[in-house]
Amino acid sequence: MLSRQFVRENPETVREALENKGVDVDLDRILEVDEEWRALKRRGDDLRHERNETSSRIGDLKQAGDEEAAQEAIERSGKLKSELQDVEDRAEALEAELEESLLELPQIPHESVPVGGDESENEEVRREGFDDLRDLPDEVEPHYDLGEDLEILDFERGAKVAGGGFYVAKGDGARLEHALIQFMLDVHREQGYTDVFPPIPVNSASMRGTGQFPKFTEDAYRLEGDNAEPYDDEDLWLLPTAEVPVTNLHREEILLGEDLPLKYQAYTPNFRQEAGEHGTETRGIVRVHQFNKVEMVNFVRPEESYDRFDGLVDEAEEVLRRLELPYRVLEMCTGDLGFTQAKKYDLEVWAPADEMAEGPDEGGRWLEVSSVSNFEDFQARRAGIRFREEHHESAEYLHTLNGSGLAVPRIVVAILEYYQNDDGTVTVPEVLRPYMGGIELIEGHDAVGETKLGDE
Repeated sequence: MLSRQFVRENPETVREALENKGVDVDLDRILEVDEEWRALKRRGDDLRHERNETSSRIGDLKQAGDEEAAQEAIERSGKLKSELQDVEDRAEALEAELEESLLELPQIPHESVPVGGDESENEEVRREGFDDLRDLPDEVEPHYDLGEDLEILDFERGAKVAGGGFYVAKGDGARLEHALIQFMLDVHREQGYTDVFPPIPVNSASMRGTGQFPKFTEDAYRLEGDNAEPYDDEDLWLLPTAEVPVTNLHREEILLGEDLPLKYQAYTPNFRQEAGEHGTETRGIVRVHQFNKVEMVNFVRPEESYDRFDGLVDEAEEVLRRLELPYRVLEMCTGDLGFTQAKKYDLEVWAPADEMAEGPDEGGRWLEVSSVSNFEDFQARRAGIRFREEHHESAEYLHTLNGSGLAVPRIVVAILEYYQNDDGTVTVPEVLRPYMGGIELIEGHDAVGETKLGDE
């Protein structure tokens, strides 16, 4: 979150950020509340000072035998106490309003972020892997058809056991997901990451700490309560991303400079209702309600965060390089940056079969598989995460960053389409073969049950 002092001293910067990010917040009301709150705090200090002086005089007046003046002082002290209570009650109510309002203010974009209204104005940074593409079939079959043909993706049974937006990976499809997860974790261990396997449910305090609340509750799966606001800090939610529990590992803690940079990675299943995405991605596994992902979270000194940002982008790219998948890097403009981010790059892998959105000259489309973000001190302020170089020094807020390394289902899509062969088999990327028992081809499986009869 933004500090009160920053908002107070830089209202036009905040106003510009609201406009550029497309966030509708009544900043004037926030400034009015802050001004009244500060005036009440000053009035409270004055009343407290006068009350203390009056109380001291009462004893002196009684000792001097001036009962009339002492009684007047007693009455004045009572009025001061009553007025002070009213002032404190009003200040407390305004402070609560101010704290809630500050949670609605987005992060200020870094000065290097291009200004733009939406994703159409994002800027391509670079494109990799297109100089030496594989020979693909004349007509590449979309992953959802190929997955069913090979009996490695089952959408009907996924809907049967959980509902629309869920799928079952089975046989070599399941092995491929497991292989990707283990491969990604191994790559990031080489890069100096410590493994974390966090709880899958997270409480509201954790969601608030990373910025999912109060803005994005409609996309979350709530486990307790009746979805009525306000949310209790102990309510539980299925995590939408491992960023939430991993960042909150150090909520309300002070780290030491010698601990930084601190690099965690976590594999988790993730759950999102995608409430704002009805009618899109209805086929396949590009946009589903449950998906596997490996997440990288970094805690760093403020002066090192943008160097670490570049390093984090490279660490996520390394997975794509080793898989030999064509991809591109995009810089998000202000309108597509997100509520919590100061700067963000997306990594998009090429899916050659799918024509649902514009892709490169070769056809197909781009699939986002990682968002690498620098939050600066925005999350740290919300979650109370600070550091100090030495025990005797004052603590300051650190910077947090995170990036997916990577989203597994969309990598599965890219592999099924990019590594597809003329005979309908799929070549297993070389780096994944040790994780899949040495197999080189996904050749499919026989159907199970009476569904076979329809194929005969």
